[in-house]
Amino acid sequence: MRRELWQTTRTAFRPIAVFVTMTMVVLALPEHGRAQVGGVDLDTIRAGQFDYGKMWTFEYPPSEYFTQTYGFQADEDWFQRARLSVLRVPGCSASFVSPNGLVATNHHCVRGVVSRITQEGETLLDSGFVAATLEDERQIPGYYADQLLAVEDVSDQVFAATDAVSSEAERERVRGEVLDELEQALLRKYGTRITGDSVWVQMIGLYNGGRYSAYVFNRFTDVRMVVAAELQMGFFGGDPDNFTYPRYALDFAFLRVYGKDGNPYRPTHWLGWSLDGVEEGDAVFVIGNPGSTNRLKSIAQLEYQRDVSVPALVGWLDSRHAILGELRASAPPDLAGQLRNRMFGLSNSLKASGGRLAALNDPVIMARKADAERRLREAIAADPQLSADYGDVFDRLAEIQEERREYAAQHTAFMQLNNRGFSSAFQRRARLGLGWLEAVEQGQPADSIALLATEMSRISDTDPALERMLLTARFEDFQRTLGADNPIVTATLGGRTPEQAADYLLSESVFATAASTSQAMENGTLDKSDPAIVMAQELRPAYREYLEAWNRLGPEESALESDLGRARFAVYGRDVPPDGTFSPRITDGVVKSYEYNGTIAPPYTTFFGLYDRYVAHGRGQGLGAEWELPLRWRTPPAGLDLATPLNFVSTSDTYGGNSGSPAVTPQLELVGLNFDRNIDGLSRDFIYLPARGRNVMVDVRAIREALEKVYGADRILQELNAGASASGR
Repeated sequence: MRRELWQTTRTAFRPIAVFVTMTMVVLALPEHGRAQVGGVDLDTIRAGQFDYGKMWTFEYPPSEYFTQTYGFQADEDWFQRARLSVLRVPGCSASFVSPNGLVATNHHCVRGVVSRITQEGETLLDSGFVAATLEDERQIPGYYADQLLAVEDVSDQVFAATDAVSSEAERERVRGEVLDELEQALLRKYGTRITGDSVWVQMIGLYNGGRYSAYVFNRFTDVRMVVAAELQMGFFGGDPDNFTYPRYALDFAFLRVYGKDGNPYRPTHWLGWSLDGVEEGDAVFVIGNPGSTNRLKSIAQLEYQRDVSVPALVGWLDSRHAILGELRASAPPDLAGQLRNRMFGLSNSLKASGGRLAALNDPVIMARKADAERRLREAIAADPQLSADYGDVFDRLAEIQEERREYAAQHTAFMQLNNRGFSSAFQRRARLGLGWLEAVEQGQPADSIALLATEMSRISDTDPALERMLLTARFEDFQRTLGADNPIVTATLGGRTPEQAADYLLSESVFATAASTSQAMENGTLDKSDPAIVMAQELRPAYREYLEAWNRLGPEESALESDLGRARFAVYGRDVPPDGTFSPRITDGVVKSYEYNGTIAPPYTTFFGLYDRYVAHGRGQGLGAEWELPLRWRTPPAGLDLATPLNFVSTSDTYGGNSGSPAVTPQLELVGLNFDRNIDGLSRDFIYLPARGRNVMVDVRAIREALEKVYGADRILQELNAGASASGR
């Protein structure tokens, strides 16, 4: 039995005007019955129509909603052209922008690629890259681009098989078998239709496993670098400007896909290059691959994230970022540069996680989420079959969160314990070393012992000062979260401070370096008297208990989430889009300014603002400074129109993974490349709030101006112009 969202008519994707869109609806309740926060009566907060977002899927595109809301014919052909014009690249999104396989994406999506194609004597990250001819385009080793060839809903086949068995373990086995069979059938079906180097099928669980779709991709493996802006332009403003607006980043790059014959690939569809751009109020559609979101979680799950998991992550990120910053201040130039890059990754995650935590602590947001859950509970309870099947899902999810809270201290203490990039190499070696010793003592097969040895050998040495700081930080984590009297803490520290314990272990244990570890294993001198082994033995029982609890609760929670997804779909159907899954989606919005900090953010910024920011923050600080400009940009190049729009914002529903996504008009003309969100947009992990949340895009007019006036890329401009005017798109 299907009930429409918010008790509206049965027409899906209806225009915005017919839905409740206000944050609050004040009810005539007695004053004493109201929960007041900042003058807001939380009892009157109601969920909005699009709180779950607008990450529409291509298997069920919102044709009627787009047509009615934006006044154009969003038919099957329109969505097909949009789908086939867009690509998924490693970690990001991209799009075809010419009939000769030219691809547009963000600079930050290919930052690592630029380093990989840099030849001896070059500094392409600093100087940028422009291929003067087709022959100069550089192949990118190990890179690929995926085009969504087809998508099919396979939910009925999956559930027909899994509903026939009772235990969760059996359902998991049957589900895997059915998905494998469906994958093979689709490979046979579409194997003759591919135009890329290969075809592959990805089975994606939507609504947390409440539905299943098969995504069939063309994969292209011959991808070459064509144009990349300088790092200082692509990442202008650095970490301070990250997740903010107004922005002034020229975050773009061009790639080219080549076919099996070694010639540029000829796509059937591509995006035209807009000459006029957009103005405030214009509709834009962003197509790409948003990463995982948590909008469909229960209130109990969100409260656990608010109280335990997200604060723990924020604390861990903050402490490790501080460690790198402290070391960077006195490090030699080469190491300082490496630390700067690693710090950006941490600071990006820290800012994003801080925004998530702020959203979870916002009582109005949580009240909206609670209202949405109340409505869903009521709909389930009103339907006898749904009530019988899913009536206890919310309560059991809440019970699991309470069980998880019992391990909150361990969760925080052990967070990222085996993270390869930001955990102690010493501690990881010790854990594996204990396993190796026990394997030898127990006479396990030689290949098992050799595997552990190989895994240990892959743990390279960290800078000694950094290693000491990371090990100290972990001991501080133990002491702070578990308590000074905890057996793990007393055994680890041995009456020492965390700093002293780190110094002692690094000076007394063979696991201090990769070389001494290998030597001890080869010489047979490694034994359980090593102080690191003693520490690992004390740590392991508690760590195992924690992991066993997590592994016990995880499968049941996943099964319940799947049940909740099925119940939600039965009630609302496709009016509620699924969470992000880094699979192709299309979202809609409008170019729109917003209020912030007591003023108004403009719909777009210009090159004037770029130079103002450069001068205001102290020009001449050298490359690496957040607001420094590359040499050829420091004095505005001749003919550069400083009034050209550089970045702009819209209300489109984007998330991590949407970087590089094309923003297009109803005519499927490219007007921008998505590269960021503002601070208010960080709540989108849990809820879509377009009042102030914005996605940030680099304007194609700025890219064109830079190609012509700065980079001298006339060849690319001509190709874009030809693609924009070509027929058959």
